[in-house]
Amino acid sequence: MRVFELHTETDLPRPLEEVFAFFADAGNLQAITPPSVHFRILTPLPLEMRPGALIDYRIRLRGIPLKWRTEITDWEPPHRFVDRQLRGPYRLWHHEHTFHDLGGRTGRTSQTRMIDHVRYSVWGGALVQRLFVRRELERIFAYRQRAITGLLGEKPA
Repeated sequence: MRVFELHTETDLPRPLEEVFAFFADAGNLQAITPPSVHFRILTPLPLEMRPGALIDYRIRLRGIPLKWRTEITDWEPPHRFVDRQLRGPYRLWHHEHTFHDLGGRTGRTSQTRMIDHVRYSVWGGALVQRLFVRRELERIFAYRQRAITGLLGEKPA
């Protein structure tokens, strides 16, 4: 099974704890997912995020409705968490979210770097990855970055 990777970084003018809290609320996932994916959380909210927490979703990829279940495998507030697919469209999905306080290093206050690192594998291998999946994931994560920047990118008053 060939494993592919996707890596994005977004700097936000908010404190580490505030940025992490946004991602700790599973209800915010819909706001940062493109409408074209028809993303819906099926698990009742609010959801206690912790190792072993299960989240069920319904999505639509290329018009095909799919159910997706992920498990939170690592939960280290306010610095990191990992979700992995238990059931869904990928052969492998391992999404690590990390958060770094940049205030001390850059001389700025309330600056957080959010990093998404995804390891994934697809049915159909490298050809399906190259023709369909990579482009779609890059589009979804570009939307995600714009949405997060729109929601958390302005400095609080």
